[in-house]
Amino acid sequence: MKTIYLTYPLPKDFQEATPTAIALGYFDGVHIGHRRVIQKAIDTARANGWQSTVLTFDPHPREVLGQSGYTRYLTPLADKLEQFEKMGVEKTYVMQFDIAFAAVYPEDFITDCLMPLSCRQVVVGFDYTFGHRGMGTAQTLQEMSHGRYGVDIIGPVNRLGEKVSSTIIREYLHHGDVEQTRHLLGRPYKVRGTVVHGDKRGRTIGFPTANVSVSAPYLIGKNGVYGVRFTVDQQSYFGVMNVGIKPTFELEKKEKSLEVHLFDFSGEIYGKDVEVELLFYIREEQKFAGVDALIAQIQKDVATAKQRFADSF
Repeated sequence: MKTIYLTYPLPKDFQEATPTAIALGYFDGVHIGHRRVIQKAIDTARANGWQSTVLTFDPHPREVLGQSGYTRYLTPLADKLEQFEKMGVEKTYVMQFDIAFAAVYPEDFITDCLMPLSCRQVVVGFDYTFGHRGMGTAQTLQEMSHGRYGVDIIGPVNRLGEKVSSTIIREYLHHGDVEQTRHLLGRPYKVRGTVVHGDKRGRTIGFPTANVSVSAPYLIGKNGVYGVRFTVDQQSYFGVMNVGIKPTFELEKKEKSLEVHLFDFSGEIYGKDVEVELLFYIREEQKFAGVDALIAQIQKDVATAKQRFADSF
């Protein structure tokens, strides 16, 4: 997949040579609803000999406009692009979203952005909005097409009577429900990072951990202990991960940390790039009376996780 970064306004001589079917949206999470929109663009492009394309934006409009809740992402840009490529998208345009772009009126967006991309078909979700103050809708795209392109509007995807959305996925993560999150994403929720040196306390109590410094502003979710799959050097291992502030040790620094204890693993992985998939939630983070109580609980967590892995993974 080819990725092209754009800023508004596009150069006056910018013109995509190949006709395109464009999936249009922010797509944080690339969840099963998003995937239906993108797949429709891919299928339409293949059927007509066009190029399958996504036009997305970075950073999130809500972050630029100062609205709460979007300083962290389900899929930071690199992860989002990876998902597009896995689906078979041929080209992604990443439009820089800034205050100037936010002020563009819907008709100017169509004329100045969609038309230079040789758009023949645009695919959007039913609740898509665009342009100044969100004035443009999916219906606006139809009304302003004037025969230049077609529009597919994809309806909501429901699961268990609930509309799939990035917002509801964020709520599940805030409650530690990574299993429901997995169903709505169509894959386990994943974060990427680098193994860094920590306080090395884990190895002194018999549970050495890999301390993961995340590589992008991921939404981590609820503090607590998770069952995880950890991938390093293209090899995957099961383990348990504690997300939180380690209250038993009453550290002055209260920054959230990610510490992973791996099963059946030995070796040095400091400085390695890793992926951590959150598979299930075991318990909330808690403060223990002392180290012995903590060790006893970790032993229980490990036993619980190993049983879950044996039963389901």
